[in-house]
Amino acid sequence: MKKISLINTGLLVLVAAMAGASVHEPPHPAKLSRGDIAGEVFDRAEMIEHTTNGNTTLDVTSFLSSDKKFGSGMYKSAAVRFEITEPYGVDEFMYFLEGSVTLTSSDGLVQVINAGEAVTIPKEWTGVWDTQGYTKIWVIYSEDGSGLE
Repeated sequence: MKKISLINTGLLVLVAAMAGASVHEPPHPAKLSRGDIAGEVFDRAEMIEHTTNGNTTLDVTSFLSSDKKFGSGMYKSAAVRFEITEPYGVDEFMYFLEGSVTLTSSDGLVQVINAGEAVTIPKEWTGVWDTQGYTKIWVIYSEDGSGLE
């Protein structure tokens, strides 16, 4: 019986491949190695580079859940300051590897997050984000999947 099941499974994979369909891979843990954390992650083919107003950011998604509501990765930013007047939109945990960020909430609370520290920003947050540059590991939950594309 097992031989027949394996043969049938193999035939299904072969037929799917011949038809151009993708074969579902089993899920695997997404690892960031020491080398990745040291910056090698930004050499990956899936790294996305954005330049806005002369400021360049590098972003790599290392994991995206099947429902596209939860993800993690690394991000690197040059100096930038911007005001977030609409709610942040996602719940995001950040662990800073290099640099720092000053977060000034709309009610005036000021928090400085330095390398070796972490912060979680709720999706409802508004305020000012100010940095001279940083590298972070990020983890995002987005109820509707926005912000993880």
